[in-house]
Amino acid sequence: MKNIFNKEDNLEIINRINLLEPNATALWGKMSADQMLVHCNKAIEVARGEQDLKIGWGMRLLGKIMKKKAFSGPFRKNSPTAPEFIIKGNYNFEEEKKKLISNFKDFALLGKDAIKIEVHPFWGKMSTEDWNNLMYLHINHHLEQFNV
Repeated sequence: MKNIFNKEDNLEIINRINLLEPNATALWGKMSADQMLVHCNKAIEVARGEQDLKIGWGMRLLGKIMKKKAFSGPFRKNSPTAPEFIIKGNYNFEEEKKKLISNFKDFALLGKDAIKIEVHPFWGKMSTEDWNNLMYLHINHHLEQFNV
């Protein structure tokens, strides 16, 4: 698996983000390209402690049980997501793309200091390796969704 904290791996992801076009059509799911960018930015905001997720105790338990398997391979297409990550409406594609690139660069620039929380609201206690796996699998999933 790629390492978001490694400059070369990080740059590879950023290069893929740069290939994304505003009119790109998703191969699966309901999001437009601009909505996907907002969605991915919100996921990074969770890691930085800037986005809260309201997760009930049953879902927190499920997340802890599923974490090892979920973080070991690609995410399934059309997987459910937290309500806070369901993005509606239209957004400025270029602004959101620029924000995602900046947010992702922080992983290589700041290393593990880019991550501000140790316990994810759904997945539970998170190591630096867990955060790497989650962030990489998530961005890779959505870039593949838009064929980049």
